[in-house]
Amino acid sequence: MEYSKEKYRALKQKYALKGDTAYFLELYGHFLAEREGYKEMDGIDAIYYYLVQKHHWLPRDVRTMSTEDLCFVLAEEMANWKAPKAARENF
Repeated sequence: MEYSKEKYRALKQKYALKGDTAYFLELYGHFLAEREGYKEMDGIDAIYYYLVQKHHWLPRDVRTMSTEDLCFVLAEEMANWKAPKAARENF
């Protein structure tokens, strides 16, 4: 089965958005690590660690969360956060 150009475009946009979401979560993790004073954690691991510490969730549960779920549980905290300007230049 051959897809139309529109279908290919929609698929590409869908997966590009997932990649962008993961990228910005990684950036938020760097911000979070700095804010919380983590010495060994940054990026997505800092997010996992933060959620384990804050909510007393098990690491295995936090690590299996989708990027969409991570964005959901961090939405209020991320509401006023902006990625560094240099990280947003290509968006």
